[in-house]
Amino acid sequence: MPNPTTARQRPSTTLQRTVLAISVLATFIAFLDGSVVNVALPAIGRELGGGLAAQQWVVDAYLLTLGSVILLAGSLSDLFGRRRVLFWGLLGFAVASVLCALAPTAGVLIVARGMQGVAGALLVPSSLALIFSSFSGAAQSRAIGIWTAITSLASIAGPVLGGVLVDTLSWRWVFGINLLPIAVTLLLLRGLPADPRRPADARVDWVGAGLGVVGLGLPVFALIEHPRYGWGSPLIAGAAGLGLVALVAFVWWERRTRQPMLPLGIFRARDFSVGNVSTAFIYGGVAVGTFALALFLQQGAGYSATLAGFAMVPSSILLIALSAFFGRLSGRAGPRLLMTVGPLIAGAGFLLMLRIGENADYVTEVLPAVAAFGLGMSITVAPLTATILGAVDTARSGIASAVNNAVSRVAGLVAVALAGSAGGAMTAVGSFHDLAGAAAVALFIGAVVSAIGIRNPKATAAPAATVVTTAHAVRS
Repeated sequence: MPNPTTARQRPSTTLQRTVLAISVLATFIAFLDGSVVNVALPAIGRELGGGLAAQQWVVDAYLLTLGSVILLAGSLSDLFGRRRVLFWGLLGFAVASVLCALAPTAGVLIVARGMQGVAGALLVPSSLALIFSSFSGAAQSRAIGIWTAITSLASIAGPVLGGVLVDTLSWRWVFGINLLPIAVTLLLLRGLPADPRRPADARVDWVGAGLGVVGLGLPVFALIEHPRYGWGSPLIAGAAGLGLVALVAFVWWERRTRQPMLPLGIFRARDFSVGNVSTAFIYGGVAVGTFALALFLQQGAGYSATLAGFAMVPSSILLIALSAFFGRLSGRAGPRLLMTVGPLIAGAGFLLMLRIGENADYVTEVLPAVAAFGLGMSITVAPLTATILGAVDTARSGIASAVNNAVSRVAGLVAVALAGSAGGAMTAVGSFHDLAGAAAVALFIGAVVSAIGIRNPKATAAPAATVVTTAHAVRS
């Protein structure tokens, strides 16, 4: 009879393969819809009108609701079960996608995109939590690597798929195409065991949920809209101020309530706290660096929008090709070295961008920098994700995943907002170099934080009393 612990460490059982397929598909759906719509905006504007503001909100409504609801979604995943929350997330995403595809006006489309963001927030934390409750040890790191590699396809597939659908059919199919992977995922979801019953005394922390949504949503709104209205606008200043007050009240409430949405005790786990600090610097640097490159290639070097988009494709290919390998390596050798070396190499990629001149020759100047960046991120992402989620109990992996997603998204928004003032001057190579250098510094800080703070897990044999089967692990 095989040892159940050994079986759980190998992604070879039918149940584990189903879990991985569900996690990848559900996350891919959410990530894809963040990128696929961009190329459809001109066609949407021509048919529905509304001007540039409406087109921007077709994108921003999704980002705003996803970012503000994700903490609540992670808490619901831990409270009600991964299978149940994934089911409602997929169903909600399907309904919202149909509403997007049939939208008669820009206003209806924007509201439906907001609904998609809420549903997408339910998908990502539950998907990662499902992996962490189903795999352990080296198999867990390998599964995270596979998850990272395949979901990274969304950054490439989104613009390409969107362009084909818009050119050959209609922009409406950009949303209608979601129904196929959603149907497949719902079918696979039937193969998972039912979630355990919710404890009779468990309850949703509605006060914390409301404060969390306001505390994340209003600052994100201010960051998205400040280029249009300016920081001095009462709307922007009021939203940012009220959001910060709500965040302070959220922390105060979570420390005092009996069943908090975000148990602050998880921050006592060293790797969780340190990993999220590292995440903030790494993803802040990535956001500002890629923002600067895309802007400079078009405004300064004269690239078309399509060519500027394809400039980063080699980094995505490296991430797809190598993430599973570095996920396995992290499971064997520990994450600290990889979480140190990876951001250093990615930061070196941004330093190589300081060689890019006014004409930005792709082969000799842009490609080496993009390749170094991609290699560094492929070394970083899977170990970083596995370390942060592995630092907390699997019963809290949903909220842990939500916290990490919120940190990375808010860090990126803050970084781009701070860099936005330089956007108008991005025709000058010097301004681009300043932001590329700042991105490198942020990544180097992330590397130092990981080197000093991350601890490799000790390999210890599980006591007999704590050994669980894969089926039970999926249910917990």
